[in-house]
Amino acid sequence: MSASVDVAVVGCGIIGAAAAWRLSQRGLTVTCFDPAPGDGATHAAAGMLADVTEAEFGEDRLTALNVASARAWPDFAAELSSATGADLAFRRTGTLTVAYDSGDRQQLRRLLSLRRDLGLPIEEITVDDARGLEPLLGPRIAGATWTPDEHQVDPRRVHAALLAVLADLGVAVVRRRVTELQLTPSGTVNGVVDETGERHPAGSVLLAAGWASRELTGVPTRPVKGQLLRLDASGQPGFTLSRVVRGFVQARSVYLVPRADGEVVVGATSEEQPDDRQVTAGGTFAVLRDARALVPGIDELPVTELTARARPGSPDNLPLIGDSGIPGLVLATGHYRNGILLAPLTASVLAARYGAGTVPEWATAADPSRFAATVTGGPT
Repeated sequence: MSASVDVAVVGCGIIGAAAAWRLSQRGLTVTCFDPAPGDGATHAAAGMLADVTEAEFGEDRLTALNVASARAWPDFAAELSSATGADLAFRRTGTLTVAYDSGDRQQLRRLLSLRRDLGLPIEEITVDDARGLEPLLGPRIAGATWTPDEHQVDPRRVHAALLAVLADLGVAVVRRRVTELQLTPSGTVNGVVDETGERHPAGSVLLAAGWASRELTGVPTRPVKGQLLRLDASGQPGFTLSRVVRGFVQARSVYLVPRADGEVVVGATSEEQPDDRQVTAGGTFAVLRDARALVPGIDELPVTELTARARPGSPDNLPLIGDSGIPGLVLATGHYRNGILLAPLTASVLAARYGAGTVPEWATAADPSRFAATVTGGPT
């Protein structure tokens, strides 16, 4: 049995690592557990900080969380960069959203109306104006909106920086899978058991294991598989995409995220499938078909990577952040397609929870009590 810590964090993707950073800053002793830190949804994420263009019908509460976290990102990125000296590729590029045909234009305008009603900064622009922003847009574009204030970041760089700052703070990252939550005879969670059978006692367990959180609790997280590609435009001087381009192609959504170093991330499918990490011919074809309909110039770019990972979905698309209802167990999971965007907010909410004992009132939309949680484990 290892020495006890204040908090055992199960899962060390961007959510678990960001939370561990904030908790450690509060003076808590923290150990993270993950057999492959950052190799889940964090590894695949494109890094769009899209609080406006992710706003959907029926998701007003999620949008409010996204907006709050987007506002926190500049300070979060600056602090992390200052602490590590890392370039996180955090930059304001704005998002150009385009419609391929008249049906897509109708959907674009419905979303435009919704987002305006929510008070979000977005405007409809002409197709000519859209081409002025991005001359590489294809010949068949029926409409466009412009969101000037959205940012992007490189999730892999952010995660590497978080691991570096955790190491500086003395936070251990145990590269083993947690197979069981440790329970007292009264049912309080007071530690974890890893795949070797070693017990790790803790004052509290923070479960941030993405969709796999359901394997340790009854929380209804699920895998939603996504496939995406990475292209290299660094050797193509004629390819000058500089803004995030999102769009609808015959009702299918697609995005292209250009990085300053020439990488272009193109994605992504959304499949209610297990996290088998298999890239399929159909998934690759679907992403490229729709992306090249909007930006045909990608045809000339080398493919550097094909990636498949599962996002952690929840039944209502809202994350679960806070007390699980089981003594000693706190949750930070179910972030679905907004894990990167919501990392600063999630970490600050958990810091408040471990400091004051409760989450801020404005974050109660993510209260896990809306779903029942159960734990299978054994007594100490």
